[in-house]
Amino acid sequence: MNEEIDFILDSAKEAMNKAIEHLEKELRSIRAGKASPAMLANVQVDYYGSATPLGQVANVNTPDARTIAIQPWEKNMLQEIEKAIMIANLGFNPMNNGENIIINVPPLTEERRKDLAKQAKAEAEHAKVGVRNARKEANNDIKKTDASDDMKKNAEGDIQTLTDQYVKTIDEKFAVKEKEIMTV
Repeated sequence: MNEEIDFILDSAKEAMNKAIEHLEKELRSIRAGKASPAMLANVQVDYYGSATPLGQVANVNTPDARTIAIQPWEKNMLQEIEKAIMIANLGFNPMNNGENIIINVPPLTEERRKDLAKQAKAEAEHAKVGVRNARKEANNDIKKTDASDDMKKNAEGDIQTLTDQYVKTIDEKFAVKEKEIMTV
């Protein structure tokens, strides 16, 4: 009996961890005024007919806080990378100097900062939904076990405690990102 409930608790914890990992990944891709290679993480380049992540066809780095430099491993990929950045619709204007692609990251306006904060809030809410879904599934699984009623109640209490911890973590991560976005 106890092993079954422990397994349900571990599964719920794993699902909640995945929600946090996804949130962290999404928050990294939201730019906060300073240049970061993570801003281009979702850019897919047409590499000889197949969509390939930018990081697999070029070196992406940030020489300073307002610039992203992309150095392709093959010179003939310059145009493809430039096109992929434009298609990704990130609001960047890539400049090709024949060897590298340079992107100047413009400073964010107050309105854009508020939009990005809303986007980060939406991602945090999605993560909370994921955590709550994991709680719901775990509670349903606990109800299906043939454990005693006291064990079921204790397990549901443990699930709720886990849920509260993960929701608090999500709120903290969002608060940090919001501060980062709104800081000029």
